[in-house]
Amino acid sequence: MLNISKNNINKNIDFKKYQSLVWISKKTDSKLFIKILYFLFGFLLILLFFPWTQNIRSDGFVTTLNPDQRLQTLHSVIGGRIEKWYVKEGDFAKKGDTLMYISETKDQFFDPNLLINTQSQIKAKEQGVTAYMDKVKSLDNQIDALLETKRLKLTQAQNKFKQARLAIVSDSISFQAAIANYQITNKQYNRFKDLHKKGLKSLTDLEIKKLALQESLSLRIKAENKLLTTRNMLINSRVELLSIKSQYVDKIAKAESEKQAALSAMYEAESIVTKMQNQYMNFSIRKGYYFITSPQDGYITRSIRAGIGETVKEGEDLMSIMPSNYDLAIEVFVDPIDMPLVHKGEKVRIIFDGWPSVVFSGWPSISYGTFGGEVYAKDKFISKNGKFRILIAPDLSDHSWPEMINVGSGATGITLLNDVPIWYELWRNLSGFPPEYYLKELD
Repeated sequence: MLNISKNNINKNIDFKKYQSLVWISKKTDSKLFIKILYFLFGFLLILLFFPWTQNIRSDGFVTTLNPDQRLQTLHSVIGGRIEKWYVKEGDFAKKGDTLMYISETKDQFFDPNLLINTQSQIKAKEQGVTAYMDKVKSLDNQIDALLETKRLKLTQAQNKFKQARLAIVSDSISFQAAIANYQITNKQYNRFKDLHKKGLKSLTDLEIKKLALQESLSLRIKAENKLLTTRNMLINSRVELLSIKSQYVDKIAKAESEKQAALSAMYEAESIVTKMQNQYMNFSIRKGYYFITSPQDGYITRSIRAGIGETVKEGEDLMSIMPSNYDLAIEVFVDPIDMPLVHKGEKVRIIFDGWPSVVFSGWPSISYGTFGGEVYAKDKFISKNGKFRILIAPDLSDHSWPEMINVGSGATGITLLNDVPIWYELWRNLSGFPPEYYLKELD
């Protein structure tokens, strides 16, 4: 001991009773102890400059890499009553295997001959559509016949109209000739009359000219009458032409109306046929939903609904199935403060629950029992627990994960960041700073 004070107590204390005081009091041992302290201090000082891998430690659980490989709940597409179970919990089912059979509970589907009766109704409606199509074709032929008859009638009436016009021209010429003849005969009669008064012509010659005058007058009246008759024929032919046009317009319009009515009825019948065909397909597909089948190879994990005769609703859970083929992954959650430091492709060390491991998070190279992984994806939105979800896939460059690991078991992920000295890491933790941030290509 150091005798600093003038009051010495060595005489009052028996040092032999205290082994530690005896050991310290020896000068040789005291020098060795001091050397050990110096050595430890120097070792710790050197240790502070050792490299330390910064890391983010987060807890999670084992899941699958693809969504279709995770635990799946089977639903009932239609409402029904459970009639028979073909599997039990723990059974392995291949894709397409029948798991359960349910029966119908809606009265509109009770008819056992529902599909046959619906098919018969469809055939009857299709025959109705065919009948309407035949009627439309018949009306088309009728319209074509009316159009052809109209064309011929119009041609005939137009020819008659042209004949009447030509007859008027001919009769007009004849009438003008009769007028000219009458005028000539009248002049001749007047001259003979004057000559008779003068005694140059006989009464017989005058009477002959008078008879000729009467005959020419008669011919003029006859020609005028014939001209008027021909003009009436022209008017009649024009009226007949207009009548033919009006008559066939009405007939064709009536046939077109009947055709459009038949087309409307045909389209309506086709709509009913299409609707019934859709209904028939719905009925046939619905019958396929009576059997609940396995969507993929997997194991039946739990029966949510049990018993026989129990009624289930549409979309209600029936059982859960776990696919037999899956790619393992780890789902962990990190704090928002560490989220900017996690990037896609980042290396991760993983500790599985129930798997022995000795972990040195700052020196991953000497950790034992951990497995390699890399960041596969990360969420862009925070989860309900206030953290961000990270999906970790196996690192193919590292040794493979244990085969006995099951989906749902716990796991811890250690995301490896930058290498820094130990003193910096101690100072960062004491100061409450986040891990060392380093630039890296963003996801």
